Amino acid sequence: MPVKKKSVGDLKGADLRGKKVLVRVDLDVPLDDNLNITDDTRVKAVVPTIQYLIRHGAKVILCSHLGNPEGVTPKYSLKPLVPRLSELLQINVGMANDCIGEVVEKLVAEIPDGGVLLLENVRFYKEEEKNEPEFAKKLASLADLYVNDAFRIAHQSHASIKKVTKFLSPCVAGFLVQKELDYLVGAVSCSQTRSVAIVCGSNLSSEIGVIESLLGKVDAIIIGGRMAFTFLRALNHSVGTSPVEEDMIDIAKSLIHRAMARRMQFFVPMEVVLADDFAPDANTKTILAIGIPEGWMGMDIGPMAIDLYNRCLNQAKVLYYGMEASEYLGWRNLIKEQRCAIAKTVAELNGNGATTIIGGDDLIETFEKLGLADKISHSLTTGAPYRELLEGKSLPGIRGLDDTSAYYL
Repeated sequence: MPVKKKSVGDLKGADLRGKKVLVRVDLDVPLDDNLNITDDTRVKAVVPTIQYLIRHGAKVILCSHLGNPEGVTPKYSLKPLVPRLSELLQINVGMANDCIGEVVEKLVAEIPDGGVLLLENVRFYKEEEKNEPEFAKKLASLADLYVNDAFRIAHQSHASIKKVTKFLSPCVAGFLVQKELDYLVGAVSCSQTRSVAIVCGSNLSSEIGVIESLLGKVDAIIIGGRMAFTFLRALNHSVGTSPVEEDMIDIAKSLIHRAMARRMQFFVPMEVVLADDFAPDANTKTILAIGIPEGWMGMDIGPMAIDLYNRCLNQAKVLYYGMEASEYLGWRNLIKEQRCAIAKTVAELNGNGATTIIGGDDLIETFEKLGLADKISHSLTTGAPYRELLEGKSLPGIRGLDDTSAYYL
């Protein structure tokens, strides 16, 4: 049974006022050579949780990493984050030169109700990534309770993510973590509506866990990306020089048969665009996917496949759409043209009341360039956590949070 996790929204004034709250956030932002933030998306994402704690009079202690330093490394200091945090929160955010120790304890004791202190990079200590109990205990000693709002790293068994929950109570999800869980797990596991998943990837071997998990959760799966040719081979179709994982053909057959046994719709491309060379000036043609001739490789789906997929999508009430980054170089315009047709259908679905969730930086970039980014319900820029959740795995950063009634492991 799924287990519901308590959220920071479940904590009210009496739970928070005057309390020291350790908040694990993800401030791993890109910096230029002058240590200026070049993309503050992750900073903005954690603002709602911090503001909620401030409004309820908590003493907020922010804990994060930046990069992968080996010991104390000035270029990985979190100090450049202070001005932007202060601007977004509209208060003066304090900064500690360490994340544990007596000096930090003194700074924490001086935080006023509704104040915020940013700790220095926890990965300056090797004990963080080793998930060592003593380090987690020292972090926990700074606070009265714990909030995890760093979904992007919730799959990692690090001290500030997993082990720290052993020493603090309550331990709850921040609004960002709660939102990711609500959309990803809640929508995909909903059995009351028709759901469709588009799963694309370079290799079936890396996507098999996702597909197997979705077999029991959605009504239809649409296969895309280069792994589609492994499925075509599994259906005994010739694929020319298209990439195929020979050792995954039997598994592809099994997935198709299992989907049929569940009376699910399981789509592989029925029409493909071919090229006789991996070059922008190659000859091309569009044919049915039942027999790709030797010397030709599949590059993308054709118009008939797009039409079929769109008809399937138009019946969906919940849609999960994840796609690999394009590796086709000179074929990028062709591939984006085909992808745009699907993207526009997804946006229309959302406008008609469907829940639409997309994942993958390249796909999100496509939606942004088409002006459709605000036409979807939710976008998942993170990789490993949402993949592992779709595979049915439990995330260390979620598992350690307090349960309520019924939700997600």
